[in-house]
Amino acid sequence: MRLRPHLRVLRRGPDELQVGTDPRWAVRLTGLAAGEVELLQELESVPELDRWATWALDRGLDRARAEQLVALLVDAQVTSTSAGRSPTVRAGAGADVAAWTLLRPDGDGAAQVDARRSAVVGVHGLGRLGLGVATTLAAAGVGTVLLDDDGVVRSSDVGPGGYRMGDVGSARLGTATRVLRDVSPEIRCDAAPGTAPDVVVLVEHGAASPETALRLVTAGLPHLSVVVREGDALVGPLVVPVGAGDGRRGGAAATADHGTGPAGPPGGGSACLRCLDLHRGDVDPAWPLVAAQLVCRPPTSSGPPGEPVALAGLGAALAAAETLTHLDGGTPRTRGAAYEIAMPDLMPRLRPWAVHPDCGCTALPPTPVPTLARAGR
Repeated sequence: MRLRPHLRVLRRGPDELQVGTDPRWAVRLTGLAAGEVELLQELESVPELDRWATWALDRGLDRARAEQLVALLVDAQVTSTSAGRSPTVRAGAGADVAAWTLLRPDGDGAAQVDARRSAVVGVHGLGRLGLGVATTLAAAGVGTVLLDDDGVVRSSDVGPGGYRMGDVGSARLGTATRVLRDVSPEIRCDAAPGTAPDVVVLVEHGAASPETALRLVTAGLPHLSVVVREGDALVGPLVVPVGAGDGRRGGAAATADHGTGPAGPPGGGSACLRCLDLHRGDVDPAWPLVAAQLVCRPPTSSGPPGEPVALAGLGAALAAAETLTHLDGGTPRTRGAAYEIAMPDLMPRLRPWAVHPDCGCTALPPTPVPTLARAGR
C-alpha cells in the first residue's frame, strides 16, 4: 500500500494538510496534532505506507495514531496497492501512467498505458492535424499507427513537432513515418496484411468522403471523422458500426472514468457520416451537390487548403483524446456527436447527431476490410 504517485502533500495550516490538487480526488486532513503535519508531508519522499509508518514511529509518533492516519488516507482513496507495478511502458508515456494512476480506482496506470501497445490505429490524411494525431497516439503508447497519404509535404504543413522546412517537397508518408519514429522509436507503422485497425482517423477537407465512410461502416471498422474547413474544424462523430463493440478492452471502462457523451446504443448504432449528410440535406436541399464538389473537385486557383496552426493543434489533441478513450474501452464524447472548433477563439462546442431514419447504417451487412485500412499503407 502506498500513496498514489505524484500526489502533493501540502500544508494548509498548523493542524491541517491537503493531499492532491485536482478537485476530483484532493482531500484535507484536519485536526492534526503538533508535529503530525511535518511527518505526513514526508509521504512525498516515502510514499510506501509501511515504510512511512516505521519512519514516523522512529520519530516519536504513537503506533495507534500512525495506524489511524494510514486508515484515513486509505478511506480517502488517495492510496493504492498496485501503483508500484511497472510493466514496460514506452519512453515518453510516463506522464500518462501517472495521470491514470490517479484516475483508475485500482491505481494501476502502468497497466492502462501498457495495454495500448497492442492497439492498431489508422490515420488517413497527414497534414498538420493528421500528423499531430499520429504523433500524439505514438507518444501515448499506441503500438501500431498505420499512415495513409499520397501527397507531398508543403510549406503550409510545417508546424510544431511535425514537419520541418527541409521536408517540403518530400513524400508525406515517408516523412511522417520518420517523425513518428523520432517521437517513439518503438512505434510500428506496418502490420501483417489484412490486419484490421481498432479505429481509423480520417482527416479530410471541406466535407467527408461518403465513399470512404460507407466502406468503413460496411466493414464494421470504428472510425473518427475530422473535417477541416475554411475557418473551423469538425472532430467527430466517432462512428462505431453495429457489432463493432464499444472499445478494445471492455474491462478498462469498468475501472476508469471516461467521457460520457451523447453516445448511440451500446455495441454500435451511433450516427454515421451519411446520417449527418442526410440531416444536412433535410435543412439544405442543395447540400448533396455542394458536398460532392467539396469532395471530388479540388480548388484550382489557390491550391490544396492548409490547416491553421492553432486550429490544427487543438483538433489533433481532441481527435487523439477521443481515439485513446475508445481504445481504452471508454465512451468518447463524439459517439453520436461532433466537436465544432471555430476560429478565432477555438472554443470547442459539442453538437449531438442522431441516427437518421432514412440511412439504414444500423442494418448494413459486413464486408471485407477496405483497402484504406489495410496494414502497411
